Amino acid sequence: MRHFTAVLIFAAVAGWAVFYLPNSPSWAMLRMKQAIDARDGDEAAKYVDFESVVKKAGYEMVQKQGGTDPLSAMLGNAAIDLLTKPMAQLAKSWAVQKVDDGAREVQMPGAAVAASLVLLHRSGDTAATDFTDNRGQRWRIHLARGGDGYWRVTEIEDVGQLLQKLQRNQHLGTP
Repeated sequence: MRHFTAVLIFAAVAGWAVFYLPNSPSWAMLRMKQAIDARDGDEAAKYVDFESVVKKAGYEMVQKQGGTDPLSAMLGNAAIDLLTKPMAQLAKSWAVQKVDDGAREVQMPGAAVAASLVLLHRSGDTAATDFTDNRGQRWRIHLARGGDGYWRVTEIEDVGQLLQKLQRNQHLGTP
């Protein structure tokens, strides 16, 4: 009876690992980290919906800059809609190059990935995580499952603050 129970437990864990885990947002985060660690920018880019990230970041920045002026918000949002595709392609090219070069600013610390997995909340075809890394940076990341079954990052909240830090660090030459 003891052996039968052990076999059942093993079968349940194996089934979970084979059928559920590879289709989860947690798996996508792990695969993205593995691709970044392997300096494979094209593989890592599969786990980011650059168009969505750029569009949502643009809307967020317009909302913060525009205040209560509806005309400014309308013009800003129209510009975002017009420029999303070229900016997304530029962001993807930059990210792929940085990953291929092994740049520190695109590395995913293991502790941050572990925190994101523990704090990941899934609801159907969307997931979100909110954690603070060892540098004190707060990360609020949203993922969604695409039509092809891949989970991708679709939004990084407060990306303006992250871009400012990245730009400042590049000028100073620090990670």
